[in-house]
Amino acid sequence: MEAGQAKRIIEALLLVFGHPLALKRIAEVVPELGAADIRRLIETLNAEYASGARAFTIQEVAGGYQLVTDQALAPWIRHALQSPRPDSVSVASMETLAIIAYRQPITKAEIEAIRGVDATAALDTLLERGFVRVAGRKESPGRPFLYGTTTEFLRHFGLASVDALPRMATPTIPEPSADEPASAPAAIASNG
Repeated sequence: MEAGQAKRIIEALLLVFGHPLALKRIAEVVPELGAADIRRLIETLNAEYASGARAFTIQEVAGGYQLVTDQALAPWIRHALQSPRPDSVSVASMETLAIIAYRQPITKAEIEAIRGVDATAALDTLLERGFVRVAGRKESPGRPFLYGTTTEFLRHFGLASVDALPRMATPTIPEPSADEPASAPAAIASNG
């Protein structure tokens, strides 16, 4: 197959699909091309887009490839897509989403133990938005649902996989050494 024709086919596939298209799926549609050929053609297309100052590029997202707009155009796109009501999630939902993303698969009870509050409304919002899904059931009494993130979560936040999440520093409390006495709780003074 001629390279020009192969590029056009890949570009058309990415235009038609509104979600990331896996390399394997592209290879199924165009069996004449191997994975290395497809990656090379995508790199060539991106170079052509960049040299032509195009408004889009092909990005690897959530285990596949997707045609996305140039980040520099975000302010204009955001302005054009502004809805009358904010379409954002609450702080509680974002906290819940972060817990799920870093600790998945995780149960509702485990989320609530970390947050210290009921997570029902936040989970409902995240399920409705498609950011989380029921990933199975825990092998424990009651067999509670396990929650995990979705490809929509990865797509929305521009991540190739959950491994691309920033690493979190785990806070530690230093243990007192043998030379230092453990600090005693401060006495409460009363005004009597």
